[in-house]
Amino acid sequence: MMTGTGETPARKSTAFTPEQRGLLPVLLIPAFMSLLAVSSVNVTLPALDESLQAGPSGLQWVISGYALTFGVLLVAAGRAGDVFGRGKLFVLGLALFGLGSLASGLAPDILLLNLCRVLMGIGSGLLSPQITGIIQQYYQGVQRGKAFGLFGGVVGVSVAVGPVLAGGLIAMFGDEWGWRSSFLINVPIAVFAIVAGFKTLPASAWHGIPASDPTSTQPIRLDADPKKPRADFDPLGMVMLTLAILLVMLPFVEGGAGAWIWWSLVAGVVLLVAWVLWERRYKARGRAPMVDMALFRTRSFASGSLLISLYFLGYTSVWILVAQYMQIGLGHSALAAGMIGLPSALAGAVVSPIAGRYVMAIGRKMVLIGLLVGIAGLLGSAFVVFLHETAGGSEWLLLGTLMLLGIGQGLVVSPNQTLTLADVPLAYAGSAGGILQTGQRLGTAIGIAVITGIAFSVVATSGWDEGFIYGLLVIAAIAFAATAVAVADLLLSRRSRRR
Repeated sequence: MMTGTGETPARKSTAFTPEQRGLLPVLLIPAFMSLLAVSSVNVTLPALDESLQAGPSGLQWVISGYALTFGVLLVAAGRAGDVFGRGKLFVLGLALFGLGSLASGLAPDILLLNLCRVLMGIGSGLLSPQITGIIQQYYQGVQRGKAFGLFGGVVGVSVAVGPVLAGGLIAMFGDEWGWRSSFLINVPIAVFAIVAGFKTLPASAWHGIPASDPTSTQPIRLDADPKKPRADFDPLGMVMLTLAILLVMLPFVEGGAGAWIWWSLVAGVVLLVAWVLWERRYKARGRAPMVDMALFRTRSFASGSLLISLYFLGYTSVWILVAQYMQIGLGHSALAAGMIGLPSALAGAVVSPIAGRYVMAIGRKMVLIGLLVGIAGLLGSAFVVFLHETAGGSEWLLLGTLMLLGIGQGLVVSPNQTLTLADVPLAYAGSAGGILQTGQRLGTAIGIAVITGIAFSVVATSGWDEGFIYGLLVIAAIAFAATAVAVADLLLSRRSRRR
């Protein structure tokens, strides 16, 4: 029996079928590509600025334009996949991402580059929830944990390869064609993935989930006959939520626009409340809402969504601070800045698939252990920088302390995703995955704005060492909050089992 936290004994059948093994590369290669575009961009910013004379505002939108469009589309795209077929949205997202990458690599100025980055964000926003939705759709139990574990491994590899690859391309081709090639490399990957998607995705993936059993959590056989349920997409709910998320994220990614931009946050919260009321009314009329609010009464989903939002609120800023500290603070090259995070990312890539094999048996305790390991890495990194400032210690000791963050990530991100989505009905797998990822994107946008703002203000008065230390300590405090959520979920689970 599945518990509220997804803590179940391992199922007897844990091996992938041949069809499931063939499907995984089709999902994981595009995931690698879209994440590579995120992990590599921080290292390319100095070269990009030199090439296009982008300026601070232009560079900010290289990151935020992608983040905004990616974040606002996740839930709507996930629900569209639920209703119209995840295969269609998967291929469309790949095509837009590949086209945006091609145009970004050839962009003659910063304005066109940022418009192309928006197109990449649209493609990634359409693509990402389909990957998690398809895993939900065709894998179950321990198989699903292993699939999400491999997905987490891909995340780790992309985080490792992205900065090193971008730094290597800049070292090989120079500033001008170095940053351009970091975008152009996505194009052949996108073309390959589109062809593989048409050949490999099952027939049932091209159609929506049958509405006859909207509460089922059981996966669909890969050889199942496709069905064409009546589409119920809730277009007004889609527009309301997309606009609400945009308004909430906007002041955090464009805070330099002035004080007036913060009214956007107020408007976004009001619109979000109105959306919740609309979704309840839509369901009361017997329709299929964009997001069933009953999902948030499932403890595993509610706790997991809050936990991962807090996790991304803090940890995403680590690598931005690391890149800036190494390049601007200490004067290292882009390649060196990428190399400092390599052990961390590789550790996450190794740990995540292993964690996926055991997460259904261990449950949320695994996530709690990962959070504690990550906190140890943050405090250790702050101590290394303190030694560098006060006693001339080597900054390269960060290779070891940051590796703890990678180990922690491998025990947190994919295991939490498996547990959080374990009790979600299949008909809402896409939108639920979209909610999970939207929390991550909101956390990322808010965290980057707040944490880097704090760190850079300290840098202006006290230098890079102290600025980096303050940033790491703020991230550690947020990680403690995520740990409290994990502990509370474990205690509630035990109380539920005693009853």
